Amino acid sequence: MLSITNLNFSYSGVKAITNVSMTFPPEHITCVMGRNGVGKTTLMRNIVGLLRADSGNIVLDDNHADRVITRLPASKRAKLGLGYVPQGRMIFPKLTVEENLKVGLQARTDGMKKIPDEVYDLFPILRDFLSRKGGDLSGGQQQQLAIARAMVGDPKILILDEPTEGIQPNIIQRIGEVLMQLVTERGMTVILVEQYVEFVREFGHRFYIMNRGRVVTDGDTEGLTADLVHQYLSV
Repeated sequence: MLSITNLNFSYSGVKAITNVSMTFPPEHITCVMGRNGVGKTTLMRNIVGLLRADSGNIVLDDNHADRVITRLPASKRAKLGLGYVPQGRMIFPKLTVEENLKVGLQARTDGMKKIPDEVYDLFPILRDFLSRKGGDLSGGQQQQLAIARAMVGDPKILILDEPTEGIQPNIIQRIGEVLMQLVTERGMTVILVEQYVEFVREFGHRFYIMNRGRVVTDGDTEGLTADLVHQYLSV
């Protein structure tokens, strides 16, 4: 399990995250929602260590032993089992699909040098495109590659920032099915930044809504009412 307590972060003195507390349990897809610019991506970058929080704690409960990871570099957090799929996918366009996937091996702690077959079971299309450059894939294929690259690192916690953005509906559905498979079969913790409300309602278990760098409400996804959507998510 991953938890955040009273997390604060500023850009050059401007507060971006204010006293944010969240809990992300295993075997759950927890969705972090909110309009653009409310701090969702900043929060995810704090969790994985690409940004350093001003104050507060990020705690990893690994086998019932709490470990504060707030000050650890991103590389060590990856070794502890945090996998990250950033907004915009950030695959390497000049590398082949196979080379992109091999990058994920660096996060493993078991020394494995081979891309696990499970990755191809989850996203079969990648096996057919191993020699193709990442930049030659469609948006949906690139998103599958980005998720697969994170999975190569054998994460316990998978963090995805806007994975459905700009993706065709059939791929969105496949991504949702894969995430559900990971939590039900592997007991993973999935943290999902998402604005596609119907996707959250279909695949999410819990939600947090952020506004101006703060958590304004949370609950089970059954409680994601039309009023909340209108108040905090509608443009």
